[in-house]
Amino acid sequence: MLSTIKRLEVIYNSINDSNTFTNGDVIYGEVRLEAEKDFQIESLLIKFKGKAEVLWTERHGQTTHVYHAKDKYFSVRSYFIRDKNSKKDDRQTLVTDNLQTYSSVVAPGIHVYPFSFQFPFQDLPSSFKGADGKIVYSLEAVLSRSMRMNTKRSTMVNFVSTTNVNSISWLQTPLHDSKDKKMNIFTSGSVAMDVDLEKMGFRQGEGLKVVAFIKNSSSREIKPKYCLYRKHSFFARGKRRVHTKDLLKEVGDAIPPSAEEAVTRVITIPRDVEPSILNCNIIKAEHRLRVYLDVKYASDPEIKFPVAILPAFQAYPAVPPHYPAAAATPFGFNPNPNPPVWGFEPQQPIAAPQPSDPPPPYGAYAMYPPLPDFENKS
Repeated sequence: MLSTIKRLEVIYNSINDSNTFTNGDVIYGEVRLEAEKDFQIESLLIKFKGKAEVLWTERHGQTTHVYHAKDKYFSVRSYFIRDKNSKKDDRQTLVTDNLQTYSSVVAPGIHVYPFSFQFPFQDLPSSFKGADGKIVYSLEAVLSRSMRMNTKRSTMVNFVSTTNVNSISWLQTPLHDSKDKKMNIFTSGSVAMDVDLEKMGFRQGEGLKVVAFIKNSSSREIKPKYCLYRKHSFFARGKRRVHTKDLLKEVGDAIPPSAEEAVTRVITIPRDVEPSILNCNIIKAEHRLRVYLDVKYASDPEIKFPVAILPAFQAYPAVPPHYPAAAATPFGFNPNPNPPVWGFEPQQPIAAPQPSDPPPPYGAYAMYPPLPDFENKS
């Protein structure tokens, strides 16, 4: 027996080589339906949504505790074919084909339903997937038929939040710290270091310059070492789940006993390192640079600096792909009879809803708050 629906899929056009989108970008795509025989559609729609979600479990004695939280950024749907009994919603748009509605009776063959959506201009976090949480942006087609289960197909859209480093003052703030340590019985004397970073925010692929003045007043040679690591934090029901991972390590030249040197090191941020996520209520992806002195037979003095890693610059085409702007009504807009390049007027920012279970307070800093136990990596 042949299946009525042979294929249902959602596809969209890339606008750059990395297949990423950012604030204000328009997604042009289509829902493709392949039918084996005639059938009646009750409704056919495309959803565009963005959300963050965390989930993990912990075992305490004989009880398993589930920690779950969700933060929805936006959700909008456009109908190609609307159920006659459905309630109208201001956030729902009926898509037409050259101002003619699509037929609810589908003949055998391939049927194409174009659409376009635009990412809102609000402060959205980048796409993310971690051990206990994710931030996803997706397109989902839903086909409904009478007396049957809905048929759904979805695809993920990779969103990268753009940040202008020059427009956020704290990203340009120089960082400085110092540390001195008296050695134990196996190594006499002391060591000290004074370390500077030119700023806090760096883009993928950019060089991170570390300038250190190191004074070795001990009886052994010491080596400056550098470690860039990440920290993922997930929040739900007043609890926090943490995962850390070293991303790169570098070793400087040895400094002999009873010597002092000014040491400069340029550490290149890997281009494939995920950007920091600092604007999500339930997920944080943070980075730190650890500068420490390797001293034999003694604990290593160290300094940790918060580092914000931002996406590398991405070039975008000046014109949209081949899908026409009039194919569908974009998210948050009304058609413009005299459209600019994208066919839309600027969208006003949409306020993100607050989570019902916010994480513990961080402190005074809104964008990169210090965590009380960040220094403990385990």
